[in-house]
Amino acid sequence: MNKIILNTLLAFGITTTAQAQMQKADQIFLNGKIFTVDEAFSKAEAFAVKDGKFVGVGTKAEIQGAFQADEVTDLEGKFVYPGFIDSHAHFYRYGTGLQVADLVGSKTFEELLERVQRHRETHPQQEWLLGRGWDQNLWPDKSFPSKEKLDELFPDTPVLLTRVDGHAALANQKALDIGGVDASTEILGGKVILKDGQPTGTLIDNAIGLVSKNIPDATEEESREALKAAQENCFEVGLTTVVDAGLDRSTIELLHDMHQDGSLKMRVYAMVNPTEENRKHYFEKGTFQDDHLTVRSFKIYGDGALGSRGAALLEPYHDDPHEQGFLLNTPEEFEKLAFEMHENGFQMNTHCIGDSANRTLLDIYAKVLKTENDLRWRIEHAQIVSREDIGKFAKYSVIPSVQPTHATSDMYWAEDRLGPDRIKTAYTFQDLLDQNGKLALGSDFPVEFINPLYGFHSAVARRDANNWPEEGFQMDNKISREDAMRGMTIWGAFANFEEDYKGSIEVGKLADFVILNEDLMEAPEESLRELIIQETYIGGQRVFERK
Repeated sequence: MNKIILNTLLAFGITTTAQAQMQKADQIFLNGKIFTVDEAFSKAEAFAVKDGKFVGVGTKAEIQGAFQADEVTDLEGKFVYPGFIDSHAHFYRYGTGLQVADLVGSKTFEELLERVQRHRETHPQQEWLLGRGWDQNLWPDKSFPSKEKLDELFPDTPVLLTRVDGHAALANQKALDIGGVDASTEILGGKVILKDGQPTGTLIDNAIGLVSKNIPDATEEESREALKAAQENCFEVGLTTVVDAGLDRSTIELLHDMHQDGSLKMRVYAMVNPTEENRKHYFEKGTFQDDHLTVRSFKIYGDGALGSRGAALLEPYHDDPHEQGFLLNTPEEFEKLAFEMHENGFQMNTHCIGDSANRTLLDIYAKVLKTENDLRWRIEHAQIVSREDIGKFAKYSVIPSVQPTHATSDMYWAEDRLGPDRIKTAYTFQDLLDQNGKLALGSDFPVEFINPLYGFHSAVARRDANNWPEEGFQMDNKISREDAMRGMTIWGAFANFEEDYKGSIEVGKLADFVILNEDLMEAPEESLRELIIQETYIGGQRVFERK
């Protein structure tokens, strides 16, 4: 990209009245095809940045006539969008997960074992052998795994391998022993899978914590390195704000410290884990918001995941009539939390996959919110919502925070779980959008890939990475490209109470933007996942450039 140091007329000692009246900017960007994502979804050719904010947006002539800067960038016709916002992710967990065995895409249990063994060879010093990303739905028999092979390979090393959605895990006997898990173990909101009366090693939802709580905490230095590694990968795909869904006070305070010392530039909207300690601290402290960090919500888990049959359904699973899933807490406890959130001025953002979980939490929201409002409580995922319940999003101004790639990852087996009628009430993004005119779009990484363009493609084409199925999946619920772009920019900012200073390219807002060679609004659907981020800027500072 051409950098021009402007001396122009001043180089010749000539000063005009017009120049004297021009505003001084830090940077000017010209000759772009800029999608502002303002209320009119208008386009611009140029903008000026000063002190990390947009101070002018308009035509090339307007910006050149009103501003001068020492640094001017010729965008050379490239396409510019507001910085992308991932409205539901696990940023810190993604960073720490870069140091565990990568099991994503394992096509058989034997491949999983090979990956675990390779990881152990390269990380022999790790006290626990951890991995993440397996999905039994990709395996020939689609059955949950069992621990016998892990026991043979690692009899003296505790092993915990988490499913791709984080709602199931496989532990070896050493890890089960450390967690005190046996055939008699029972826990609210969780399950220990048994075979012939003995644990198989597969743990569902809250049962995982019995083992995982024994894993040593990362040191501060390890946590810092994890966050820096995560942000570099996010910048490369155009993310400038991430919503981290479920953090403890210590991690939130580390984020703030790293923002203050400049080692972390990624903007973060942090949902707090609702432990008693966290609630006491943040209810006393109150909400917090600056340019880099927002803390004004709690992440509640309503139920588990569809893939592990932990999602709470109104009727039994189509492929397992003895299973209906379960809530991860009692309705009474959810209601208690809801009133606490309301009383203390925090958003309640609840993970709800199954139609029973969505009904239970929407009805609890109704008791507290009573009518339309601007409190912006959210349902995270809103994956299966019965026809009788979807109108409650509008009635109580609840924001659906959805992940488009969940639809295209689950479509191969979701109908097996739900049956031919109930599947039609799942992943209904357009129906949810129709309720309040807004959707917050995210990925749920590391459950899915971090690239927001994958979500954009899934939202508008309803096809997978191979552009299958050709006709798309439940196309009545695809959304338009404009709405998908709003969902990953301004609507994401709105869901975070951040729309006044991010989410669009407008005067007064933070200068977060991304530059692409191709137009997301016009590129063929089949190529959307392949488009390349050229540069990413946060506050006018370039944080990524493709070499």
